[in-house]
Amino acid sequence: MMPRSYYWLVIGLSIPAFLWLIPTLWMVSLSFQPNEILARTTSSTFFGLIPLPFTLDNYAALFSFGQTPYWFLNSLIVSLGMTLAVLFVSTTAGYALARLDFPFKRTITVICLLGLMVPEQAVFIPLYTMFADFGWHNSYHALILPRVAVPIGVFLMLQFFKAIPKDIEEAARIDGVGWLQIFWYVMLPLARPAMMTLAILTFLYAWNDYLWPLVSAQQREYFTITLGLASIQSNFAQSEGLGRVMASGVIASLPVVLLFLIFQRYVVQAMTAGGSKG
Repeated sequence: MMPRSYYWLVIGLSIPAFLWLIPTLWMVSLSFQPNEILARTTSSTFFGLIPLPFTLDNYAALFSFGQTPYWFLNSLIVSLGMTLAVLFVSTTAGYALARLDFPFKRTITVICLLGLMVPEQAVFIPLYTMFADFGWHNSYHALILPRVAVPIGVFLMLQFFKAIPKDIEEAARIDGVGWLQIFWYVMLPLARPAMMTLAILTFLYAWNDYLWPLVSAQQREYFTITLGLASIQSNFAQSEGLGRVMASGVIASLPVVLLFLIFQRYVVQAMTAGGSKG
């Protein structure tokens, strides 16, 4: 039997959570309402939170545009490619900096941490110039490679590997296991919560990224979903196509929401482990 204070706590936390979700619920509701109704008012039924009358025309119009599925595919390729590359670089670099001894280890660690203080917009011009010299713009690797070496990923894995007791590694070394096998068979399974957290954050960032694809992808066949949906919104979208604008927002955010709902337990595990080890 739960104490009464527990239920009051749940109710108290549910109220601000619902208020925080109202804009999202409003966006979803408007995406299912006809544009001719939205041109007159957006609060016809319960402040617009109930989609009456209900229609799927906004989604049908969105996908009737031929390049939208290709933009989805582009976002999926870029997001998955960036996530896998970030996991590879961050786990290997984090393990090396946390467990291995090599020259200039402390200096390299400091340089990686200094990268956290450099805003990404500050390096846009050098990145654009470098990729232009290579002739890599309007390609998948131009959309993926600039975000592979992320300092926050290296820092996250570095801290997680440092928190793992050294007795586990020493026991493996006594059995004659090399450091590469220790990393693959011992450390990576233990670091699964941190890796899943980093993967979700990376995928979220890659899927929602707008600025770098806007700079690097000038050809429509290489647009990501965020850039593509923004490009098809007319100047009068706010008054004449509000339902379609809301539908594009729902479509762009749905994969990320589903990803988090499926893997949220790994995020909780990583946060709990980080808090208990701190």
